[in-house]
Amino acid sequence: MDTEPAALGRIRTLAHLLDESVRVPGTSFRIGIDPIVGLLPIAGDLAMTLCSLYIVAEAVRLGVPKRTVVRLLANIAVDAVIGSVPVVGDLFDAYWKANVKNAELVAAAISDG
Repeated sequence: MDTEPAALGRIRTLAHLLDESVRVPGTSFRIGIDPIVGLLPIAGDLAMTLCSLYIVAEAVRLGVPKRTVVRLLANIAVDAVIGSVPVVGDLFDAYWKANVKNAELVAAAISDG
């Protein structure tokens, strides 16, 4: 049977991949594949939103409170809507890091529960 630590590990791994997996050369700033794939109009943003929704699905499976799920969805909605704006949205994606925020929310909900 799946455990909370294993599920949280998957969530954190995905969040890191999407939001922080690549260091920008010459800086300490990190981006993930979200803003990179998001450069592809419509399809890129849609694909990244679907990946982000995996974190929500895991959170629901883990039984996090509904208010936390709403916050997770709100973070993804902001990321999807603003991120879909050409160029500006990709820069926003690089800074917003909705998936890392969501991983932290899930971890906090699990430790509180």
